[in-house]
Amino acid sequence: MGKKANRPAPPLAPPARRFRWMWLVPAVAVIGAGAGAFVYFADDRPSGPAPEEMVWIPGGTFTMGTDDTHRHFADARPEHEVAVTGLWMDETEVTNAKFTEFVAVTGYVTIAERKPTLEQIMANVRPGTPPPSSEKLVPGSLVFVPPPGPVPLTNPALWWSWVPGACWRHPEGPDSDLTGRENHPVVHVCWQDADAYAKWAGKRLPTEAEWERAARGGLDGKKYVWGDDAPGAGGWRCNIWQGEFPWKNMLADGHLRTAPVKTYAPNGYGLHDMAGNVWEWCADWYQPGYYRDSPKKNPTGPESSYDPDEGNPLMPKRVMRGGSFLCSDNFCSRYKPFGRGKGDVDTGQSHVGFRCAKDAK
Repeated sequence: MGKKANRPAPPLAPPARRFRWMWLVPAVAVIGAGAGAFVYFADDRPSGPAPEEMVWIPGGTFTMGTDDTHRHFADARPEHEVAVTGLWMDETEVTNAKFTEFVAVTGYVTIAERKPTLEQIMANVRPGTPPPSSEKLVPGSLVFVPPPGPVPLTNPALWWSWVPGACWRHPEGPDSDLTGRENHPVVHVCWQDADAYAKWAGKRLPTEAEWERAARGGLDGKKYVWGDDAPGAGGWRCNIWQGEFPWKNMLADGHLRTAPVKTYAPNGYGLHDMAGNVWEWCADWYQPGYYRDSPKKNPTGPESSYDPDEGNPLMPKRVMRGGSFLCSDNFCSRYKPFGRGKGDVDTGQSHVGFRCAKDAK
């Protein structure tokens, strides 16, 4: 996307919670969803057939961000007007079946499947931290494991576990596999993995502005990607958490973890799962205050990442959007179209995936 390389200074403080290796040390019309009305694409759609399993996102101006005062939306303020150029976008998140094809052709090995080195680990922990034992230097990833009862919501370590052997092939660990989940979104892919897939597919990751334009589906200023009705009004519209996070999920939407793509109705542009299911990587570096001075046309994010709310503010992070099956209104309601997420570029988790974009020719 034309950004300069991110060159953070040497770590001055402990790494962000989501850093993968840190956890080793201690262990042309579509039906608008819900509205039932037809939304016609703008006349900037290129001629010719659409790329396979992609839909056209018309260019135009929209209101990005929010003025919602909820603490989880502090980095999504203020509302501001943004114009983006039309583009193609995958109608669903990249599935296990699609990622399997990519790996079969290229032989690609995801970060979660690679053995970390001691140097990589020690470069990202507080000075003086004892090195991990050699038996802990094994591939793995972070898996959501619900606690047995209520816990303080200030410590994600109470529901995230480092699981050796967890990766996209084994979403909950070595004893799990993809049987019956071929059409679910791939997970445990870090930003680097998603970028590699996109390049192989002749695509790219969407910018954050493109993603939000696409997620809103032509419904500017609405609370959700389908409008203003609550997610469960008249039947569930997305895969999120119902109940008391993180220990009691009432499963009103029928899914404990990921749901097959296209389980829920598409938004006004024909895109599925732009709310919930899995977080989706974007191209942009993350900075919480970027919206205050972002460009008005085709913003591509800051030139480097900076996150003052984390232990190591210079840890390279990219933006994630859309929320996941773990989003709940009593903890994280960032499945709304303006909600922002962030993640270390080499960290995958069991609720993180992606979809791709493609420029018009």
